[in-house]
Formats: sequence, C-alpha cells, structure tokens
Amino acid sequence: MIERYALPEMMAVWDERVRVALWVKIEVEAVRARVALGEIPADVLERIEDRATISIERMKEIEQETHHDVIAFLKALGEEIGEEDALHVHVGMTSSDILDTTIGVQIGRSGHLILEKLEELRSAVREKALEHKLTPIVGRTHGVHAEPTTLGLKFAYWWDELTRVRTAVGLAVLDAAVGKLSGAVGTYAELAPEVERHVCEALGVRPTAISSQIVARDRHARYLSSLALLGSVMARQALEIRLLARTETSEMLEGFAKKQKGSSAMPHKRNPIKCEQICGLARVLRANAHAAMENIELWHERDISHSSVERIILPDSSILTHYLLDRFTRVVRTLDIRPDRMGENIRSSGGLVFSGGVLTALVRGGMSRDEAYDRVQRAAMAARERGVEFRKTLEEDEVVMGALGSGRIERIMSLETHTQHVDEIFERLGIEGEEAA
Repeated sequence: MIERYALPEMMAVWDERVRVALWVKIEVEAVRARVALGEIPADVLERIEDRATISIERMKEIEQETHHDVIAFLKALGEEIGEEDALHVHVGMTSSDILDTTIGVQIGRSGHLILEKLEELRSAVREKALEHKLTPIVGRTHGVHAEPTTLGLKFAYWWDELTRVRTAVGLAVLDAAVGKLSGAVGTYAELAPEVERHVCEALGVRPTAISSQIVARDRHARYLSSLALLGSVMARQALEIRLLARTETSEMLEGFAKKQKGSSAMPHKRNPIKCEQICGLARVLRANAHAAMENIELWHERDISHSSVERIILPDSSILTHYLLDRFTRVVRTLDIRPDRMGENIRSSGGLVFSGGVLTALVRGGMSRDEAYDRVQRAAMAARERGVEFRKTLEEDEVVMGALGSGRIERIMSLETHTQHVDEIFERLGIEGEEAA
C-alpha cells in the first residue's frame, strides 16, 4: 500500500542499488582525494573511475561465503577494477566509513523530501485556517461543550504545531546528515582528515567533528525522534477530524469518493479510515524512535547491535513519514466541512456555552466569585434539567438580572465576544503573511 503513495524519489533514496552506488562513489572519491595529496598516481584514478562498477548479484554471492557485506562489496569491486588498482581502494578505511557516510547522505536526501512534503501540508492547513478564520464552532474540553471558538483557530493551531515540528525535523536532519572516514577507532591513523573532508563534500554531507569507529547514534535517534514527533502531531490532528466526524457531531468529515464504500455490512457508513490509519501508523514511528534510542548505547568505540536495527528503522520511518504527510495533506485538502452543523451544535445547549461569560460579568460587577459561580451553575443546571434556554433560567434570578440586565446578557451571549481577538491571534502567528508553499 505504501508504495502506491510514496513518491518514487523517496523509495529510491533507500534502494539497494542506490546504496551500493554510494559505496562505490565514496571509494572513488577517497582515491581522488589521495591523488590530490600525491599519495598515488593520477592514472590509477583514471582506471578506477573507468571500471568502478559492481554487480549486486555477485556481491551477494560472495557475501554467502564471507558473511560480511562490505568485504563482499570490496571483493566484487576489485574484480571489476583489477587486482593491482584494487590495492588503492579502501586504504586506511573501515566498513563504517562507507556505511555511516552513506546513511548520512540518505538521511539528508530523505529529510529534504520530508520537509518539502511537510510544506505542502502546512500550506493546505493554512488555506483552511484563512478560509474558516471566523467560522464558529463549539470548543470542547474533556469532550464536553466548553465555549465557542472558530474553526480557523483550530487550523491555525495545527499550522503552529506543524511549524514547530518543521524546525525540529530540519535541525535533526542537519545534525544527522554527516559522514566520517576516520578509520577503525576515529584517529585517522591511516587516512588523512583531508580525505574525509573531500569525500563528504563530494557527497553533500558535513564531516562529523569527532567519531569513534562510527558516527554517534544519538544523531540518528534525534532524526527518528523528530519523525515520531511529526507523526504524533499529524495523528493528533487526524484524531480531531475523527472526533468531529462522529455521527452525533458531524461537523467535519473526510472526503468521500464517488464509488467509495464505508462498510461491507452497512451501506450508510462513512468511516474516517484515512485518519485512523494515520493515528495507527504514527505508533510505528514512535516505536522506531524508541529502537533508535536503544541504539545509542554501544560498547566502547563500537559494537554491531545497532546495525541490524537501523537497516529497518531508518528506511521504514523515512518512507512512512513521507507517506503519512502525503496522505494527510490529501485528507486536509478534501475535507467535508459543515458550518451549518457547527452552528446547530453551538445552539444545541440553549446558550450554556456562554456560562463563563456570565460568571465573569457578575464578578466584574462586584459579586463574589463563589456567589456568582453558584448562581450561574444553578441556572445552568436548571436549564439542562427543564430543557429550556439558559437565558430563561438566568432571568428567573432577580439578583443576576439586577446586576446584568437583559441587554448585557444578550451581549454576553453573542458569538462576536468569542471572535473579537481572532485577527490579533492570526497576526501574532504570522500565518496570513506567509505565502503559500
């Protein structure tokens, strides 16, 4: 299913053929750097560049004997470039020099694609925020009606979340898109740091300032944690759609294709399956982030307990995050938003959503908070029990009416009271000034 939606370039980043091609490039660029340093003749580089290719099938065949993928790679590469010139390949390097530098390149490329897709989602959310800036909807706390807000504020809140997580992902990618060619324990004993600088520059990553045999795994943990954070933000927003799509609420639903079916047994069903999928798959991102945390603690300069894990979690989380962004952007753009139903739900409480305003007005008028709360609560409970408008039970309290009067209560029960500062909030966010991605 994921392959259907994930864009080809993201799948390609983690493709085995691309990975091995990067290994070849690292080895060639290392030779190029050593030529520049005068360590080996230039004609060696010319021959290696001309012949540097590899058969993955042959590499796998050798690996069946060596049980070591990099040794199998080097042997297969040596068969192509010739025994004499192969003497100049991988000199002073260890397996992690090519493995970790390749991972840095893959994270850098994946991060770029993820951030591009995140911008599409932010743009879609921004458009909804601006479109529904003043569309009234009841706010809910504990799942219960609270006070009126606007749908635009909900979307603006989402946009703000996505903006913060964009920063987190960007910094994590920058921190993890690094390489190293520092040898067996990070001392450059057999290979000059200049070689590392050249190779990393050629591959578009930064050389890490210090390494052991490997790049420190807190970098990868931070990257995967940022993807888990992004997934969790999307899941929270998808959950909001799911809650607003319930039959009793019906304020905002997923788009529904003309021939789409909701249930094999109940033809009337219109389930929020895309948002449920997003909520479910975000759990995988969080689980992978946990595994990445476990990968940080390795023996001394390195053991291999992290390697098998990250061969799964790095591509899976990168591809999955990209997929979820694509999926959720489509959901946001095709939402079935129902302002009329939102209005009905606000009115359904008979004005109880304005109780806080009445309380505040009484306190500002000089009544003690305890007395004001008791009188407003008593009127609210009576309205609910008798099935009448909240205003009616307030008008039955002479003390409340004496303090406020009918005109004041009418102003308190106006939606404008709850939308009067929306412009200021939008301005503070800067959401209106940002051009669409």
